[in-house]
Amino acid sequence: MPQPHECSFCGHEIPPGTGVMYVKNDGTIYWFCSRKCRISFLEFKRDPRKFKWTKKYVKGGIK
Repeated sequence: MPQPHECSFCGHEIPPGTGVMYVKNDGTIYWFCSRKCRISFLEFKRDPRKFKWTKKYVKGGIK
């Protein structure tokens, strides 16, 4: 039985059979639900805690 994964950037659940798995050379595995999350995380190196549309958003700011 395939298991759902959590997006490495936004934290939303990814249904089985969808999304993208990205594997780094050191063996680290990242799961992404959309291109928006993949590009934000890998190319722009954004912090998901700063975006309101992610589940990892922190109210009150980051110190």
